[in-house]
Amino acid sequence: MLSITNLSASVGDKPVLKGITLEVGAGEVHAIMGPNGSGKSTLGKVLAGHPAYEVTEGTVLYQGKDLLAMEADERARLGLFLGFQHPIEVPGVSNAQFLRLAYNKQAEAAGRDELDPLEFDDFIKAKLKVVAMKEEYLDRGLNEGFSGGERKRNEILQMAVLDPRLAILDELDSGLDVDALRIVGDAVNTMRGPNRAILLVTHYQRLLDHIPADKVHILSGGRIVASGGPELALRVEKEGYDWLAVGA
Repeated sequence: MLSITNLSASVGDKPVLKGITLEVGAGEVHAIMGPNGSGKSTLGKVLAGHPAYEVTEGTVLYQGKDLLAMEADERARLGLFLGFQHPIEVPGVSNAQFLRLAYNKQAEAAGRDELDPLEFDDFIKAKLKVVAMKEEYLDRGLNEGFSGGERKRNEILQMAVLDPRLAILDELDSGLDVDALRIVGDAVNTMRGPNRAILLVTHYQRLLDHIPADKVHILSGGRIVASGGPELALRVEKEGYDWLAVGA
């Protein structure tokens, strides 16, 4: 699904990623952990095509295609989804309008029929149940007045609508209370499957209690310094990251 080889990237003159190599297969969930400033969020943004980041070295293949040669919108049409750490408000654009436009653009790219407003109404109501959101959120401006937890649930609602092949979820657990974390975790788990890969960017092992990961990778200084199973996240939860600095 995703093959990253020796990926390096900078923002301005500052190198942030320094030789990332990572393989993520279809059906797999990988967690990306690490201290602040280690490059976790940068990796997601580079994969999504954020224009502020310049790739200076390396290759990324997504479903066998050169991801780095694609514009951000082309990556999205091919099924790459980035759930933001800090979703922004877009006043004047209703949540329903935004979601229907996004769905229909995806459908157009895939050669599927678009949904008219009535058809989309039935479709989106079923998706709302997945994230335990009320219908009233559809008529509000995109993320306008939403709490942190509601914004994160809205990101997962977008994921449910767009049905991506590769989902990158950047600090999904940030700002969530226990109940919201459980709801969001359950929603993501319903979307796991053999044709989808998920990258979870997180600081905390607690997210993996709700969304179990097949593999865990630790970033530090823009490099992957350790990879392993769920036990790696448990060690980080117990000991922090200091042991990695001495190569333990």
